[in-house]
Amino acid sequence: MRRLLVSDVHLEAGAPAVTEQFLGFLTREASHAAALYVLGDLFETWVGDDAVDPDQARVCQALRSLGAQGVACFVLHGNRDFLLGEDFAARTGCRLLPDPVVALFDAEPVLLTHGDALCTDDHAYQELRSTVREALWQRRFLGLPRVRRGQLAAAARAGSRRHTRSSGAEIMDVNPGAVQRAFRVAQVRRMIHGHTHRPGIHAVDVDGTGAERIVLGAWHEAGSYLSVEQGQYRLHTLPRG
Repeated sequence: MRRLLVSDVHLEAGAPAVTEQFLGFLTREASHAAALYVLGDLFETWVGDDAVDPDQARVCQALRSLGAQGVACFVLHGNRDFLLGEDFAARTGCRLLPDPVVALFDAEPVLLTHGDALCTDDHAYQELRSTVREALWQRRFLGLPRVRRGQLAAAARAGSRRHTRSSGAEIMDVNPGAVQRAFRVAQVRRMIHGHTHRPGIHAVDVDGTGAERIVLGAWHEAGSYLSVEQGQYRLHTLPRG
């Protein structure tokens, strides 16, 4: 059984080449898999299930078509698209998973998470994350007119870019202690996440036992995905021609 995992595609109207490449990925690579997991930030922004633009609608339809072919599709919330809701799930046929979640890959329990909760050194972001994940905040935000939600989302993106530029690179990455705690709580020996845009496979020592942390790449400059098959985990890059 072959499974594919992606994260941080960040689909948006301003980057049509990314959208086209991802649609091609769904048609080619993903159509031959048993399951596709999206570990957050499929979209650069998502201001509510009632505010889907034409490009997002194309992606939603492509996901639905993929599911109709027999490929199970699972989605975690990211820090950009944490407002994906049940209408999105119904429209795409995807199953929304909690973050974090333990999945069983070839009889091995594996921890899946977007990864932003592991970046605990970024205190300002963690405070914001706690606020926007509250049900009351989300109800109030979704009650605003769509235009206003779009304006606020644009302002938040601009603020995020300023914060990233002004912050040290070390605080934008995962905290080793947070990684250790996540392994202990989940009681697994393999973790897969995105968010940091630093793809790689890292050996981790957890209380004297070897573990592995796999980081998925972002799609800004090239496509990126992880394949899992018969216990083999491989990161792949899709050049953008």
